[in-house]
Amino acid sequence: MNTRTGEVLGQTAPRHTSEEFVAFLQNVVDTQPRGREIHYTPTYSSWLNQIELWFAKIERDVTARGIFTSVTDLRRKLMRYIRHYNTVAKPIRWSYTDPSRRIA
Repeated sequence: MNTRTGEVLGQTAPRHTSEEFVAFLQNVVDTQPRGREIHYTPTYSSWLNQIELWFAKIERDVTARGIFTSVTDLRRKLMRYIRHYNTVAKPIRWSYTDPSRRIA
């Protein structure tokens, strides 16, 4: 997820393995402009909250009530959703409004 544009890069895979995840990450790196810096995001980062919200959205909009005739059908509908989402994507803007809960 590009928080500056709201666009999402997505890919389906036959299995959920570390090798496939690394291949996806390599694909993300390969599609970025040459010289662009890509930052490491720690697992406790608030940036990850945004992608978790997006996962909840795609689950609600596609998989929760979906009817799929095959894995190929599911894959096609997920990728179609991502393509459509990217046509209307907006920058992600969020702020932390409760200073008493910040870690000092």
